[in-house]
Amino acid sequence: MLNNLFSGIFSSTVSSEISVPQFLLCIAVSLVIGAVLTLVYIYKTKYTKSFAITLAMIPAVVCVIIMMVNGNLGAGVAVAGAFSLVRFRSAPGSAKEIGTIFIATGAGLMTGMGYLAYAALFTVILGAVMLAATAVAGSALARKNASRVLRITIPENLDYNGIFDDVLSKYTVKNELLEVKTANMGSLYKLKYDVVLKNANSEKAFADELRCRNGNLEISISKAEESNYAL
Repeated sequence: MLNNLFSGIFSSTVSSEISVPQFLLCIAVSLVIGAVLTLVYIYKTKYTKSFAITLAMIPAVVCVIIMMVNGNLGAGVAVAGAFSLVRFRSAPGSAKEIGTIFIATGAGLMTGMGYLAYAALFTVILGAVMLAATAVAGSALARKNASRVLRITIPENLDYNGIFDDVLSKYTVKNELLEVKTANMGSLYKLKYDVVLKNANSEKAFADELRCRNGNLEISISKAEESNYAL
């Protein structure tokens, strides 16, 4: 029975004819798989409505293309060429978006070839892996949300080596001096630190203690810059 469940619904690898019930069944399974992948993708992830809708339809679209090619070598080459053009018409995406698109495409290929049970099993396994990875990344995300870029302006006669160490140790888990540059004809120094706050709500107290050390000059605490399309 298990062998029958995981066999293709088409009579052969290259089928000369696809019946309407087979076509509708493949489309229905593809849409369900697309919906499941979309729900997995949007879990704890910032997303756009347009991408979520498109992701839900990708398995069905790929499924139809594979069924219509149906062993025709010329049509297969033409379809491959059309897919290769998509990258030039698309905005850059995150690693998770690209990975989910590949999963949706793989599931669509399976349903288009008639292996519906394999497509469902593939979706369940990869979906579970994505959910587990997202859950594990939760702690890393909390740490990332506490990451800040600290900029301190000091007078030229103040030795910055060690002057802020006790304050940084009090309010940060990690701190690193990234950049030192002069300003205002060399009368000021601007220090740039990469820090991870112990408490993301302690920014005001942190800045107040730093102001007592730098002569009440400019201090800036901002979130770490990150590209939305970083892989």
